[in-house]
Amino acid sequence: MFRRKPLRWSIVVSAPRPPAGDQWGDTVFARDLVAALERAGHRAKVVFRPGAESEGRESDDVVVVLRGLNRVVPRRGKAAWFLWVISHPELVDIDEPAQYDAVFAASAHWSRAADFGVLVTPLLQATAPERFTPDAGAGDSGAPVLFVGSTRGEYRPAVRACVDAGIEVDVYGVGWSEYLPAERIAGEFLDPAILPRAYASAGVVLNDHWPDMAQEGFLSNRLFDATATGARVLSDQATGLGEVFGDVVTTYSTSEELVQRLEADRSTAFADRETRLALAQKVAREHSFDARAAVLIERARLLR
Repeated sequence: MFRRKPLRWSIVVSAPRPPAGDQWGDTVFARDLVAALERAGHRAKVVFRPGAESEGRESDDVVVVLRGLNRVVPRRGKAAWFLWVISHPELVDIDEPAQYDAVFAASAHWSRAADFGVLVTPLLQATAPERFTPDAGAGDSGAPVLFVGSTRGEYRPAVRACVDAGIEVDVYGVGWSEYLPAERIAGEFLDPAILPRAYASAGVVLNDHWPDMAQEGFLSNRLFDATATGARVLSDQATGLGEVFGDVVTTYSTSEELVQRLEADRSTAFADRETRLALAQKVAREHSFDARAAVLIERARLLR
């Protein structure tokens, strides 16, 4: 029986090298993608920003650039170069996608996609259902309201609305000491190994987006991870959110609505557990890193 030769993959992230880079969400994302590629029989590794354009890329078969904060110029050789825009779409230069052999975007509604002169294939963010599962924790045994994310240099409106309304919220992330007293901060970092349990056990997982990412349909990775655990999720509105999660994810459009949702009876404000578990199964099936890796592998085979 014919067996295809395994490909050598590098997954490039904008994060600095560890240990600082270990706390970046892009690094966790990349490591989950690497694991999925390896399960499919390939060889893969994470490459941090300092090594993105190094000579080491000349030994790769495929280089996937997870486009976040930094542009990477492909180093031409034998490798096929893929651009996967997963965040900060406003930073992508108009001439950038054309330098790649294939371009993907974590949105089906990116208004600029047609402006680049190349095909941009929607490839949404994903989750690792082997970790993010309803079995990871017992519902309602953890934080009443959970928010995991840095400040991004601002007092994020979702957290601010909770604090101003006196709603108890466990906040994890860097930078919060500028806005919250120490007793209101659960921690600067929530270990990825603990995160599935935290989501599965929370009363409600709170989610928000950068405004431009919400408008352009770049759905937060947190949505996929939290729904995969069967958690109740409360999110700001984002283009395309209902197409992926139906009405199982509860949304708000103003701070007042956010507070109303959290203060309401959960049995009416959120989908019941059976409905949430059905969504968890769908997310695990359709939005896993294995599913995303299959798309990338197929495109690599076609190009090679």
